[in-house]
Amino acid sequence: MPVSLTNSRLIYDALKECDIRLLSALPETWLVHLIRMADDDSEMILVRLAKEEEGVGVSAGAHFAGVRSAMLMQNHGFLASINGIVSFAHLYKIPLLMLISYRGSFGERDPWQTQGGNVTERVLHALGIPYSFLDSVDAVKKRIQQAQTLTESSLHPVALLLQRDLMWEE
Repeated sequence: MPVSLTNSRLIYDALKECDIRLLSALPETWLVHLIRMADDDSEMILVRLAKEEEGVGVSAGAHFAGVRSAMLMQNHGFLASINGIVSFAHLYKIPLLMLISYRGSFGERDPWQTQGGNVTERVLHALGIPYSFLDSVDAVKKRIQQAQTLTESSLHPVALLLQRDLMWEE
């Protein structure tokens, strides 16, 4: 499989170092190893979603229970979850760490992914959601830690865009 197991492990370990103990996700190619790692880890709760917007409620419940969480999704999933983000996470000041596979950007081979890639950053900007890119091994641990710190201190959604250069092995 061309998705990097090594880099997925770096991401997963960085999430655990931030004391994240709950992940929500739908199946997605770039996230397959992260989901499998969470499923195999007795210290992590993996919530399998029917649709991405459900992850907002799951993360809110985790927050109220004192458990740190993160949502794993593709950028199309992010776009599908905007109602929950705006009407729940923004409104009620829920820390929401989103790791979004940034499909449809430079190097994308699947035509059906390109439309989401064309609008993801503009939508994040329009919603006032701070975001950064996870594009190199050297940045993973620090950016995940910074994003977790910001989402908790601001009580606001924060996104990390997982880029092809990090997630994919040619």
